[in-house]
Amino acid sequence: MARPLLLAVLALAAVALALASLTLGPAPLPLGRIAAVLAGGGDTTARTIVLDLRLPRAIVGLAVGAMLGTAGAALQGYLRNPLAEPGVLGASPAAALGAVIALFFGFAGAHPLLLPAFAIMGAVAALVPLLWLAGESPLGLILAGVAISSLAAAGVALALNLAPNPFALAEIATWLMGSLEDRSFADVAVTLPCTFIGMGLLLGQGRALDGLALGEDGARALGVRISRVRLVTAAGTAIGVGGAVAAAGAIGFVGLVVPHLVRPLTDRAPSSVLLPSALAGAALLVAADIGVRLIPSPTELRLGVVTAFLGVPVFLYYLRRERRLWS
Repeated sequence: MARPLLLAVLALAAVALALASLTLGPAPLPLGRIAAVLAGGGDTTARTIVLDLRLPRAIVGLAVGAMLGTAGAALQGYLRNPLAEPGVLGASPAAALGAVIALFFGFAGAHPLLLPAFAIMGAVAALVPLLWLAGESPLGLILAGVAISSLAAAGVALALNLAPNPFALAEIATWLMGSLEDRSFADVAVTLPCTFIGMGLLLGQGRALDGLALGEDGARALGVRISRVRLVTAAGTAIGVGGAVAAAGAIGFVGLVVPHLVRPLTDRAPSSVLLPSALAGAALLVAADIGVRLIPSPTELRLGVVTAFLGVPVFLYYLRRERRLWS
């Protein structure tokens, strides 16, 4: 598919799903009332539902999905490994551990920026050693990522075990499952800067990632500074994923699956996958969030649970297809 057409289709899908997210819910709203609210008018009930509940939720969903899709595509391109993504390599679990530490010790209540700051520090702590091992075998990197993820999970389990009261335990456990419920413009103010910085750093590495597809020696011959790419990739992923985890909790499989979905529609160069992955990630996460609200259940399902149920079968399908291509 031609790149301009692909980008246009994905962008329209993301916008359409965001608009659908504004209309759907326990109290459905027609587009006319929503348009009136967005234009600065509308009745009080519609303004409360749209501006206080649904619009921040849709914006955060678009930002988090775009960031996770971009990070997955960038890590797969940098590491030349189709299994690479923030969750598999430990960045998302470590960011979640950082956020849990902020919640557990009460730092999150002291200042709204401390929660994303701790999440970013957790992601950095996971990614820096992994990216320094980028010359090692892909299997070694995946195993190192599994080890970091297990360590982060153990830290989270320890926090849950030592939670001072049932309310703190429930808050941490609920947050870890990932959700966009009850998001506000305060969450938007935290998420958007992290997303813009993280995506900006990663999208700017497209040509370098194309060079790395030839191997490190080939990339150096093309003038690519490997150490700079490593640093920028780590910083962009850590800042963006840290902000995403701080806003929406732990949401897996988006960064892993989305690049595999869009790559067959491109020329498969790492640079050509980055922006489509951002748009597809935004559309996928908002679609999953719509599903969370529409699936009948006693309580609203958690977004991380839904993305896992959607992501695993899709990933296994593409893994099986790629295996046929390799054989």
